[in-house]
Amino acid sequence: MSGAAAIRITGLSTAFGSQQVLRGVDLQVAPGETLVVLGRSGTGKSVLLRHLIGLQRPDAGSILVLGAEVTTLAERPLNELRKRIGFVFQNGALYDSLTVQENVAFPLRYHTPLAAPERRERALAILARVGMAGAADKLPTELSGGMRKRVGLARALALEPEIMLYDEPTAGLDPITAGEISDLVLELKQERAMSSIVVTHDLRSAQAIADRVAMLDQGRIVFNGPFADLQASADVFVARFVQKG
Repeated sequence: MSGAAAIRITGLSTAFGSQQVLRGVDLQVAPGETLVVLGRSGTGKSVLLRHLIGLQRPDAGSILVLGAEVTTLAERPLNELRKRIGFVFQNGALYDSLTVQENVAFPLRYHTPLAAPERRERALAILARVGMAGAADKLPTELSGGMRKRVGLARALALEPEIMLYDEPTAGLDPITAGEISDLVLELKQERAMSSIVVTHDLRSAQAIADRVAMLDQGRIVFNGPFADLQASADVFVARFVQKG
């Protein structure tokens, strides 16, 4: 992996009470690379993402994101760093009282000097890119699950991030819609050269979008490499996961 890593995680450990969630996790993501983190539900994948944007502090370890040590950043520089990171939540996390266009324009309202017409224009352009231009004036409650995920993705792109974090982007979707979301993630990565971490248990999606795959089990990374090597792994958990997936 040449050059400085966009994300470098070293010795990351976290416990909730007596439950050890992450146990000395080491990972890095190169500029422009997409790393898919696979694992069973409840194994700490989403916790890992929350650590990356400082929503949770680990018990031990280092998290370097775009050269900044997230674990020790004060609130103001942490908020500045978050503007450079797009986060796509599993359920979309949209504001139900705002229209689709207003949801996408929300970050622009608070983090840019753009006037309202400019914010709307940019939001509409992003919605068009993710195939949601026709839903700009709808409310989130009028959208299907796949449409909500597209809008969540559009909002995450609003500030033109250098890094994208995806929490189960295909969860709860039928295979065709899941495939469309995976294709969109791949296309956006190629267009914008963003570094990305995608946490999922969807093997088909992982194969479609990953430059590299890491498998998390019982708080530890038990595999880290190309998807093709994942399928040939002799590790008992990895082999079982691949077989069941």
